[in-house]
Amino acid sequence: MKSSFKFLLILLIGADTQDAACQGERNSVREIMHPIDSFIEKKMGESGMVGVGAAIIINKELTWIKGYGFADKENRVPFTPNTVMNVGSITKTFTGVCLMRAIEEKRVALDEDINNYLPFKVINPFFPNEKITLRQLATHTSSISDRYPFYSRTYHYGGDSPEQLGDFLRNYFEPSGKNYAKDNFINNKPGTYRQYSNIAAGLAGYIVEIATGKKLNEYSKKYIFDPLKMGNSGWFLSEIDLKNHSKLYSNETDTLKQIPLYGIPTYPDGGVRTSVSELARFFIALLNEGSYEGARILKKESVNEMQRFQFTASSKPDNVDIAELNSGIFWATKRNVSNIGHSGSDPGVKTEMLSDLSKDIGVILFTNTSLSDKETFKHYFPIFDELFRYGTILKVANDR
Repeated sequence: MKSSFKFLLILLIGADTQDAACQGERNSVREIMHPIDSFIEKKMGESGMVGVGAAIIINKELTWIKGYGFADKENRVPFTPNTVMNVGSITKTFTGVCLMRAIEEKRVALDEDINNYLPFKVINPFFPNEKITLRQLATHTSSISDRYPFYSRTYHYGGDSPEQLGDFLRNYFEPSGKNYAKDNFINNKPGTYRQYSNIAAGLAGYIVEIATGKKLNEYSKKYIFDPLKMGNSGWFLSEIDLKNHSKLYSNETDTLKQIPLYGIPTYPDGGVRTSVSELARFFIALLNEGSYEGARILKKESVNEMQRFQFTASSKPDNVDIAELNSGIFWATKRNVSNIGHSGSDPGVKTEMLSDLSKDIGVILFTNTSLSDKETFKHYFPIFDELFRYGTILKVANDR
């Protein structure tokens, strides 16, 4: 009856059945799952989250998946596991897979000077004789800074960004560029200090594009989206059927407002748009040494290298979350070092794609609503923690 148990979970405990042999098992599943529904709905009501989608992966198989609330509140369109939205910095794991694929093809190397690939120079003015490598870009140890508030102003509301990735980067890194400043770098030797950098991720993605001769959306379609049958996923609004795309909201000041959809020039750091159901396939592949239902997106060795911790901070810098001290290739420890994977935050977006350290339990969580930091910790993260707790319960039942 184990396979029947999994099947019932994936059907979200909603369908009627005439199979008397499954009736007792169905009731036990209802008892297990009912509290998570009421818990999520309670937290949504208290915080003002408009829509939530979530999935639980047990032993590298999708076991439970569901949506709550609305993708479009005004028109009462439900938020479902197939609702598409931008996933923020979870995008970096897609960039990481593309990078590792380019390494498999011997087009780039992790420890090569990035200036050997670029049509312009990237030099830290504080350490002009030190090279910066792809490994450093991917572990956030490159000494490249996002320079706020400039980076926040790069979001283009109303559609995809008209600024090309290469143009943005050239203007940011060339001393003659319109957006160049010494503060685009930090005064730490490359490879010695971790400071999270979205623009460094954008640079890594751009190098993959140069080396492969393909834009990331084309490259990932061939090597990720098509093999995993992620037909509703993409990098740009122009690639997405907007009927399936969630509206985005902000409730950071206790007044709910809709945020226009947007694009960013540094799309390798946060441009991917996908659904809970399709992201689950990608996550399972990463947890399963690069393979999902017979489709392989990376060699086992490449996945192991991507997920191997390659930089561990010896102490906690003031601007680094204690949960992000261990870095792989766009992969890190999270949630007080008890989970691995990646998270995402952007206007109207908060996402998690995390597993336990053993990769036995994975949780994906989306909301289409920005909250204040206080409300995020009070309401959003408890949903994630409760999903993980239920994942533990489901794993015990699944392993019977």
